[in-house]
Formats: sequence, C-alpha cells, structure tokens
Amino acid sequence: MSASTPVDVSTAGRRQRPGQWLATIAVGLFAAAIVWTFATNPTVEWPVIVGYLFFPAILDGLWITIYLTIGAMIIGIVLGVLLAAGRMSSNKLVSSVANTYVWFFRGTPTLVQLIFWYNIAIFVPRIEIGLPGMEPFISASTNDVISPIMAALLGLGLNEAAYMGEVVRGGLLSVPHGQVEAAQSLGMSGRKTFLQIVLPQAMRGIVPPTGNQIIIMLKGTSLVSVMAVTDLFYTAQGIYVTTGKVIPLLIVASIWYLVCTSVLYFLQGRLERRFGRGFTRRVVKRTGSRTPKAAAVVVATETDMEGAVR
Repeated sequence: MSASTPVDVSTAGRRQRPGQWLATIAVGLFAAAIVWTFATNPTVEWPVIVGYLFFPAILDGLWITIYLTIGAMIIGIVLGVLLAAGRMSSNKLVSSVANTYVWFFRGTPTLVQLIFWYNIAIFVPRIEIGLPGMEPFISASTNDVISPIMAALLGLGLNEAAYMGEVVRGGLLSVPHGQVEAAQSLGMSGRKTFLQIVLPQAMRGIVPPTGNQIIIMLKGTSLVSVMAVTDLFYTAQGIYVTTGKVIPLLIVASIWYLVCTSVLYFLQGRLERRFGRGFTRRVVKRTGSRTPKAAAVVVATETDMEGAVR
C-alpha cells in the first residue's frame, strides 16, 4: 500500500480486550459479595444503626469532630504559611528554626504530641507572662488555660502546620521564576506580583494536597478519644461499651465520616476546577467529519494568566 492510498476508517472500532472484561466481572462480583455480607449479616443490626444515626449524643460528637477539624486546620494553614516563608527565607536563623520545627513535628507521632499537650501541666504547672525579675502580668494554672479541647486543637494544629508548610512551599516552588521576572519587567510591585501572578498559579499545586490534609485531619480527630474528648468516635465508643452494640456503632461513626469526607471531596473538586481555569484540557468536536460520528479532538489550551487570576 502506497503512502497516497486513502485509508477507510469509517468502520474502525475499539479493539476488544477480554482482560478488561474479566477484571470488571471479578471486581463486580467482589463488590456484590461485600454488599451482600453487610446486608444479610445479623451482627450488623440495621435497625440499631438507624436508631443511633441521629442520636443526640452522636450528633454532638459529630459537631465536636467538625469543630476540631476546622480549628486545627486554621492553625495548621496559618502557621504553615509562616513556616513555608521561613524555610524559603535567606535568613539562616529563620530558615533553621522553620526547618527544625518541620523536622520535629513530622518526626514524632501525632498521638504522642496529643498526650504531651494533654499532660502539659506536669511540665509547666503555671502559665506566667511578665518581665524577668518582676511580678508576672498574667498568671494562671495551666489546667485552667489548656482544657482537653484546647490540648486537642494545639496537638492537631501544630502537627498539621509542619505538613501544610511543605504543601505551601511546594506550591510556591512550582511556579517558574520566569513568571516573577516577567511581572517585574512590567513594573508590577512585589506584593502585586505575588497576589496576582505567583499565588494563583501556586494554588493549583496547593489545593489538592490541602484537600487531602483536611480529609486526613477529619479522620485523625479520632485520636483525641485517648484524651476523653467527646468527639464522634469517642461518643460511639462510649455507647457500644455500654450497650455491647460494637459493630452497629462503628458503622454509624463510619457513615458520618463518609458523609463529611464526601462533602470535602466535592468542595475540593470545585476549588481545583476554579484554580485550574486556563490550564485544563477541553474537548471540542470536529465538524464536517466524513465518519458517521463526529470525531472528538482533545485540545490543550494555552496558559491563560488572566483567567487564572480572575
């Protein structure tokens, strides 16, 4: 066949792949077996699950879980931005302190940090603020200032800051330095360059891992049960210890965790699409095609800086 001979592709179709069909059937059967087990196993006790799903104590624990997640992430994000700036600083002292912080909090277990903050009164019995050699301006018992909820927020938030610092730093480093140089050549100030050029592009690399960190934080709040904080898991645990309904209460807690993570997945997807405008791919249909169906062509759009900023 010569190079000039036309090729008829009007009847072309996808090649059959038996392996994909077998894998699909196997996965479908496995999923059906799991659903059937949960639906028919007598230890699940669906009436008990329905009865406790909106139980007042469970809902109170759910709100405490959400409160801890939001509070700890606020601490983590704010401090993480400062840590990212510190690690990228040219000041050796500042960068060394930031690096040490990240090294310590990423290198020790979160549970150990939570227990430490819960027992901080043993290490520092009183919190005093004042000048050396003078009476303190503020003096209070550590147990009065750092309640179990506060200890949980500090333990989770300070630990999260070490990870968020790396997330923010990675996002900022992903922006090519040429973008900054181009903005400076146009006479843009450093603040305007950061807010309108660097940050919108960096958010493409910051939003996905931040969404993952929020979901991890939501599930990680279950660790505060060792501190007798009445979060969702601790409440479910207290109920099943009393009633003996272990499996139903664990399923109740799992359902609420899944509901919360599903909402977070949705919001994360919306934010990723928002900050990904101008960098994503779109599908256009080629008109006037000779084939019975119009061929879909994937077109990669050029980087749209103005669209990303808006």
